[in-house]
This record gives sequence, structure tokens and C-alpha cells, in this order.
Amino acid sequence: MDITSAPPEQHHLTRTDNLTTLQSHILAEEAKHPNSIASLSWILSAVSLSAKVIASKIRRARLNDVLGSLESDNVQGERQQKLDVIANETLLRCLGSRAGVAIVASEENEEPILLRTETSGDRKYTVLFDPLDGSANLDACGAVGTIFSVLRHDRRVTPVERSILQPGTQQVAAGYILYGPSVVWVLTTGFGVDMFVLDPAIGAFLKVEEGIRIPTKAKNYSMNEGNRKSFPEGYQRYLEWAQSNGYSSRYAGAMVADVHRVLLKGGVFLYPQTQKAPKGKLRLMYEANPMAMIIEQAGGKALADKQRILEIQPEDLHQRTSVIIGSSEEVEHVVAHL
Repeated sequence: MDITSAPPEQHHLTRTDNLTTLQSHILAEEAKHPNSIASLSWILSAVSLSAKVIASKIRRARLNDVLGSLESDNVQGERQQKLDVIANETLLRCLGSRAGVAIVASEENEEPILLRTETSGDRKYTVLFDPLDGSANLDACGAVGTIFSVLRHDRRVTPVERSILQPGTQQVAAGYILYGPSVVWVLTTGFGVDMFVLDPAIGAFLKVEEGIRIPTKAKNYSMNEGNRKSFPEGYQRYLEWAQSNGYSSRYAGAMVADVHRVLLKGGVFLYPQTQKAPKGKLRLMYEANPMAMIIEQAGGKALADKQRILEIQPEDLHQRTSVIIGSSEEVEHVVAHL
């Protein structure tokens, strides 16, 4: 029977399932770009494996009694959650086994970890990550995520660990994994933004959307208004303007969840300076830079006050920054009040 003439329910049942996996997507992109390096594909594969392990740990966290905090703080002075440590160790193990990785750097470790010092051979990369963004949400079954950034390792820099201190414009890949009702991977390698969802039945990330474009405007803002009184005056003026013009507030308490909503629905995510964090709270290298690359690749804007985030020259691995990120028109509305 001709499928085009079948009743709607039969047509639905005979449609071909989506079988474009993250792995096949990566290999296809590698083939399209002759200058690409196979070791980058292996690195993304390691992040994929890590995401599956972390997702499994999160689903069983209460059953396995790994919710709650430890009696220790990370380098940021923040109380570590048990799953922060598990996620960090998972990424370190998976990435450490990939020959293409020279250095890894994490929110949870004070110093970058030097894995390989070869001065010849295949091109090496540096991978930076926040292993579990928003981990304080875990006890309440809230959304959390992993954010990562990939840079080329420059062997000429001394000491070698300083090769990580590159502006965001030098990123070769960036992405995040959102652990929510489904496990979503959003990825860019500098040629647009693609989205994948983990199918637990087959254990693979399947492509669900490619070439994502962020809406140019939407009357939504996402920020922690509990800090409003300590925001710089320009941000307070923006909030007064937005609330007088019918804007809605959306805030999940995890950068991955908030930026993901902005990417798909439009709006703006803000994290200004405060009295407690005069330089901003979010980390430039492994939070702001990868998110800025994704949003810009989708047609949006990403600023630190009035400066493009991707052009900031980092001086420290754990350097902090303010963030205004989202739809181009909504970012401009914020800037107009600063």
C-alpha cells in the first residue's frame, strides 16, 4: 500500500524512526570539514559517555544515597554536593583516557590537570568543564547540567598550564547537557547549534533539531531577583522597565536550565555583579564562554555588561564575570539601561 494514502494512524506507525546519533553526526561533521582532527571526535565521544554515566547516577541518586552535601568546599568556597564529586571524577576518568586531551580543568579542582606533554604528534586539546551546574537543585529533584568547552592546546606556551588562558573566540567546540525530564545535549563546533536527546532504550543520543536559531525577542527574563537590592543601578532600572512592559520572570536556579529555555523560547538570562560577587558570580572559562559560543552560533548575543564575553582575555582559570545572554533584541534592552 502507498504510505502517502494510508490513514493518519497507519502513516504514523510506518514512519522511519530517528536514527541520527550523536556519534554519526560527529563523524559526518568531521567528513565535511577536511581540517578537522579525529581526536576532537574522540573527546566529544568521551563527554557523551560521561553524560550517560552522570545521568544514570542522578536518576538513582536517592536510591543510592548520594544526595546531599559533603563536609568539604570546592576551590570556589562552595559546599560540594556528593554528586558534584561523582560527576567530576566521571569526566576526569573518561577524558583522561583520550589521547587527544592534553589538559583538563574543572570547577571542582583548583589547578588544571596536565595529562600529556608531547611536543609533537597529533594536535592536542584542553577541555574545561563545570561537571554539575546547579547541583544545589538535586535534593528537590530540580534540573541540573554539565557545561564544557574545548580549546586547542598551544605547546609553545610556558608554563604549559597557561595554554588554557585563551579568549572564548578560540573555542573549537562547546556544549551542555541538561539532566531534566529528558537528557538533552546541545552542541556547537562553530557551524551552528544542534540538539540531541538521550534515548534510554538504546543508550544513544539522537538528533532532534539542527541549526537552532534563538528567537530575536521574547518578553522573558531569567535572573535571581533575590539579589536585586545589591545589583548595580542599571540592572535595577532594567527590571523596573521590564516589569512595567509585561515581561515574565523565569528562573530555575541552574544556568544550563535557564539558558536552554532562553535558547529555545527566547528572552534573556542575566547574572550581574552583586555586593557579595563584585566581579560577577559565573566563571568565564567553563560557564560563560561555552554558553556565549552556543548563543552566538544560534544568532543571539552574549555580553559582560557592554563587552562581548568571547573577547575577554582570561587571567585566571576560575575568573568570574557578569553575564547578559540571550535574544539579540532583549540583550540590547538590558544594555540600554546600563
